[in-house]
This record gives sequence, structure tokens and C-alpha cells, in this order.
Amino acid sequence: MARTQHRNNHISRYAIRFLTLALIIAFGLTATGCSKKTANTQTEEYSSSRNIIIGFSQIGAESAWRTCNTLSMQTAAAEAGIQLIYSNAEQKQENQIKAIRSFIVYQVDVIVFVPIVQDGWDNVLREAKEAHIPVIIIDRKIRTSDESLYAAYIGADHVEEGRKAARFLQEKYKNTNRTLNIMELRGTDGSSVTDGRYQGFREVLEDDSRFSIIYSETGDFLRSMGKELAERILSVNGKLQVNGTPVDIIYSHNDSMTLGFLDVFEEYGIQGGKDVTIVSVDAEQAVIDAVAEGKVNCVVECNPKTGPLVMEFVQRLANNRPIPKITRIEETVFTENDDLSAIEPRGY
Repeated sequence: MARTQHRNNHISRYAIRFLTLALIIAFGLTATGCSKKTANTQTEEYSSSRNIIIGFSQIGAESAWRTCNTLSMQTAAAEAGIQLIYSNAEQKQENQIKAIRSFIVYQVDVIVFVPIVQDGWDNVLREAKEAHIPVIIIDRKIRTSDESLYAAYIGADHVEEGRKAARFLQEKYKNTNRTLNIMELRGTDGSSVTDGRYQGFREVLEDDSRFSIIYSETGDFLRSMGKELAERILSVNGKLQVNGTPVDIIYSHNDSMTLGFLDVFEEYGIQGGKDVTIVSVDAEQAVIDAVAEGKVNCVVECNPKTGPLVMEFVQRLANNRPIPKITRIEETVFTENDDLSAIEPRGY
């Protein structure tokens, strides 16, 4: 009887998955994966009975960094023989919530998502918990009073990224006593990435009276928004000024916005890296090249290639093995003082 009941539950699970394919398609989700055997023996116990299926909700494709992050997930899943159902939220939290709910209905084994903002996730994550589906959060963090709603967070220390950017400026200007005016290009307001890079930068500079943040505006992590902000400022008199005050330093929360500014600088004859010091975050290939060319002074790395580690954690969860609650990704800093010729292609 027990064997019959187990078989019926097994059939029921896959019947539900089949019947909800229409729902998956309706939400614009795509499935990727691979049927080949994995070399990781940790997965053999689980894969011998059924394949691992994960639902992955990505916030969008707003930058080369984000595209690389998605590709890393898809490639790692295929190499591990894991089926990945992918959803592009197109920068909308409501789309992510719909996708997560569809993953729950589909009865995926693990849900992975990049939260576009920190707040507003408790209800849908509680639904996942009640369905006994573990959740892994990557890149951006959430704000919740119930840490049991997710199994793990994998990502960068965004506060430390802000600190690294500020420390570079302190080192660069260690022999300067004059006031240095900073323009800050923020990422998406409400995201943990923006809050962290905002906070860490100020932590380091708050007691250094030479540095003054005279302007802070969101560019939503978009190149187009960076370009729009630059055009708005420079169209006044062709000078990089805010209310008549010259800007000495630009601190940009990501490379896409930085590249948007550089696009406009060329039109106005402004030399990034010389006429204005530029510090960026992400370390996309285009900005590494800009550092090498002297157009950007420093870029703090934020590594998007988290796919292999995520798949390792997914396999552990599928086999009821413990995983760490928080895992930080190792990152570095590239500056105008470094020899960048030996750096391998970034892939994003």
C-alpha cells in the first residue's frame, strides 16, 4: 500500500507540472536544461529518481552585467543537468511575484530570484515555504523580519563595494587639501545594491571634510538614464556643474550609467578620467577598457558569474543537505595604477 501511495504521489506531482505548462507559458517563462549526466556525485542520489527543476526569476536585461548573470545561471544549470525555468520580470516587482507563484503551482524543486527591491516579498515567500519549496536569493537582498522565508543569499557585499570606491578616492587625493565636489549616480532606489553602495561610500567619507556630495540622482542602473542625466546637466552651459558648482568626481553605482555619461562627454569634449575623476562599480569589459584608456579612474568589481555556486546549493537542497545562509562573492578593484593588460576577458 505504501508503495502504491508513493507511486500515486509521484504521478500526481508530474500531472500537476504538465497541466500547469499553459500557466508557465502565459507568464512568459522559458525552460532550459540538459539531460546529460552530471559529473557531480552529489546530484546522483536525487537525479536517480527524478530531475531537479528550478524556477529562476531575473529582474530584467538592463545591462551587460545582468545578461551575463542570466547566462551564468542558464549555462551552469545545463552543465549540471538541471532544468531551469526562466522568467524575465522586465524591471517590475509584480511580474516577479507572478512568476514565483507560477513556480509554486508548477511545484519546482527550488526557486531562485533576484529581488528588484528589498521590500514586499513576505507573502509570496510564505506561500513558497508552505509549499515546502526552498528559495535562494542572489545578487540583491530582501528586507524581512522572518529569515526562515529563504534558504540562502548568494551575492556581493554592496556596502563594502561603496567603501572600496571611497577608499580609492582617499588614496588618490591623499595630498589634496581643497574641497572635492562629488556627483553620485544611484542605482534603482529601494534595491539593496543601491542602498549598500550609497551607505558604504558615505561611511568612509563622512569624517573627511574634503569630500562633499553635492548631487545624487537615480539613473536606475540604465545606460540610457546615465546619458539622459549627463545631457540634462551639460545642456545648461556645456560645463559639468551643478547649480554653478564644478563637479570634480563622479561616483556611479554601475558601469551602464558610467558608459552613458562617457557617451555624452565625447559630444561636449569632456575627458573622463582627466577633467573629472570617475569611479564606477561592476567591472564590465567596456569599463575595464575605459580604465586602460584613462577615461575612468577606478572600477570596483561586482562578479555576476554566480551560476555554478547556485547550482551547487540547489543540488544540496534537493538532497536535504545543509547550505550556508549567507555567501559572499570574492571581488577586487581595478584602478588607473594597475597593469590591466594581463586581465582575462570579462565575458560581460
